[in-house]
Amino acid sequence: MLDITIIAVAAFFAGILNAIAGGGSFLTFPALVFVGVPPIPANATSAVAVFPGYLSGAAGFLAEIRAFDRRELFTLLGLSILGGVLGAVLLLVTPSTVFSFIVPWLLLFATLLFAFDKKIRTWTRSDQGANPVGKTVATLAVATYGGYFNGGLGIVLLALFAGLGFREINLMNGLKNALSFILSGASVVTFLIAGIVYMKEAAIMMIAATVGGYVGARLARRLPVTVIRAIVIMVGVGMTVFFWLRNYGLH
Repeated sequence: MLDITIIAVAAFFAGILNAIAGGGSFLTFPALVFVGVPPIPANATSAVAVFPGYLSGAAGFLAEIRAFDRRELFTLLGLSILGGVLGAVLLLVTPSTVFSFIVPWLLLFATLLFAFDKKIRTWTRSDQGANPVGKTVATLAVATYGGYFNGGLGIVLLALFAGLGFREINLMNGLKNALSFILSGASVVTFLIAGIVYMKEAAIMMIAATVGGYVGARLARRLPVTVIRAIVIMVGVGMTVFFWLRNYGLH
């Protein structure tokens, strides 16, 4: 019962964070590891727990997505599916000890992306966009990262879109949620086929995250974004330190 409470509470607050600013994986992944789920299955189960929320997020920007060039949209979605599967397969073939070793670095990377997302999007911004080959490679690389480790995915996608020359923020947010849902769905199917998802935990967390997302949408209208961002960054730093100490023997 204690374990169920821990993962349900973590998923609930993850849903709130994802609805407002992102960063929910900073809570769901560590919570699963804390209750005894091995790191790789925990990462897969965390992906299953949070991915339905992307669909409702994309639905909020349906008008912008529909107005987007259809061929380019299908290209992005196709690359997202391919990258999601590639990232998931890469995770499956990664030895558990290796994944445990790189988790703190992945969390640190995602936290830094979240903390400096505006500067990153400014640095990557290009008025000329990208050439077709560079665009394909960059999109596939980001999707593969998302399939391998979901943390910070939204920030990476926004930086990608800025680098590709996109300017309309509502379109960027809509595509971010749509691509996150598609590539996460592809990776989730891969994880389910591989049988590494803890189904009971995933079901509990999906319900809690959905409720949290509803609450988060209401809170988003009341809480300053800077406060929420500060919370996400503090959680990210805390989880990075936790896994750093856990993995490098400083108990």
